[in-house]
Amino acid sequence: MIDIVSKRYWYFAFSLLIIVPGLIALAVFGLPLAIDFEGGSVLELRFTGALPSEEALRAAYAQIGAEVTTVQGVESSGLQIRSLEITDQERADISGALREQGYTFEEVQFSSVSASISDEVVRQAALTVGIATLGILLYLWYAFRQLPHAFRYGVAAIVAMLHDVLVVVGLTALFGQLFGWQVDALFLTALLTVIGFSVHDTIVVFDRIRENRQRMRGARYEVVINGSIVQTLSRSINTQLTAFLTLLALALFGGASIHQFVLTLIIGIGSGTYSSIFNAAQIMVVWENREWRTWFRRRPAEQAA
Repeated sequence: MIDIVSKRYWYFAFSLLIIVPGLIALAVFGLPLAIDFEGGSVLELRFTGALPSEEALRAAYAQIGAEVTTVQGVESSGLQIRSLEITDQERADISGALREQGYTFEEVQFSSVSASISDEVVRQAALTVGIATLGILLYLWYAFRQLPHAFRYGVAAIVAMLHDVLVVVGLTALFGQLFGWQVDALFLTALLTVIGFSVHDTIVVFDRIRENRQRMRGARYEVVINGSIVQTLSRSINTQLTAFLTLLALALFGGASIHQFVLTLIIGIGSGTYSSIFNAAQIMVVWENREWRTWFRRRPAEQAA
């Protein structure tokens, strides 16, 4: 049988290796919020011929008293311009100013969100994630109530879920600087989907632990946990691999509007598979053995030396 549990601290270290750079990017750069959460306007234009410089765009916006925040290239001939909130009339004035300068283009999309609406979106997003987390904790506590320390199953699942959330959020902060990713409403949808996948896979492992604790009475706790993980390993990988292949097809052949959404799901589902196999149940072992009491103690051989 594969011995997974004994190497648990290597798995924890690998998780930290992924999470820490993302947290550093999050602390330094913050999340690249789209207008859904920050408020403002986005105007996307596709040009025929030469593209205007950023200075020319800022000048066109300045004529109506608007301020450009970012200008980002879209494909080969498009520009996405983010600014403070502007009206439809102001957008028409900006287009007219650019055409007067000799630029030929068509408008691909325009969206605008007021600051008050974006604040409400942030509150609702935080409330949604909080309610989902509390519901998962209470459900698992109730579902495993017949086992000793049933509360631990809920806490371990939440910790594994937070692992996946930190991976997704941290990498998004990093990719915001590298590839221009933004946190919008679709990102929140992807994050909630990742939470669902993560907890679902963790519950599969925990449910097998519950069964094996009845079948393997007298066995060491680590043996029960390791056996349960190995027994569900192929199911977990096959289930997530099916989702991954579907998402990969969408990433390769889907439209640009869902590209970041799909990649976020791929990252989250990959992290969820990893955490459910290599983190969630391992946390149960650490908790059962109270291993934190010996984390900072020297080994007997070191003490003798």
